[in-house]
Amino acid sequence: MAPWKLPVIVAAIAVPIVAAFGLGGGGAGVAAGALAAVAIVFVAVRQRPRGPIVSAEAGDDRRHVLLVIACAVEEPAAVRQIAAAARLTGGGDDAGVLVLSPARIGFLDRWASDVEGARETAQQNLVATVAALAKAGIAAEARVGDEDVVQAVEDQLQSFPASDVILVSGGEEIDARVAPELESRLEAGFSHVALDRG
Repeated sequence: MAPWKLPVIVAAIAVPIVAAFGLGGGGAGVAAGALAAVAIVFVAVRQRPRGPIVSAEAGDDRRHVLLVIACAVEEPAAVRQIAAAARLTGGGDDAGVLVLSPARIGFLDRWASDVEGARETAQQNLVATVAALAKAGIAAEARVGDEDVVQAVEDQLQSFPASDVILVSGGEEIDARVAPELESRLEAGFSHVALDRG
């Protein structure tokens, strides 16, 4: 944090509270202090750690590739594009491949704790993608992950020793902040493949 930010933050918290005490008395000052405390807690809860994302140690000499898909990948041209980005040749390639599909949960579904639809859609994306990869001679495992793509990648790398992470999107399915954040935080190699869906 820049040195000038801390005094500005303290002033932004203290000045309204002092002003409320001076203008409205004790009740207004306590209310302003309570609002400031709630705001601080809210901001603190929304903050996420931004340290490096480290993958698990590999127990072998094989390459391990994590493909993170935001949509089903079925077209042969798209599979070739992904295989080229991940340096997967198929057939005799000895790389371990894991396909990860984050479950995209809608706002109302999250509040209603109804995640089954999102998980089912992610499963369908995985089945289609793994089948398309198999046709190209690339064997892969599949998993459904957290709705937050960065968190899903971080969770999978706790147990999967990825040497390369490939983010695959086909339009607007992924928040624009995801690729830059993964690129800056991942210690493994990173590529973003934007498929042409037109």
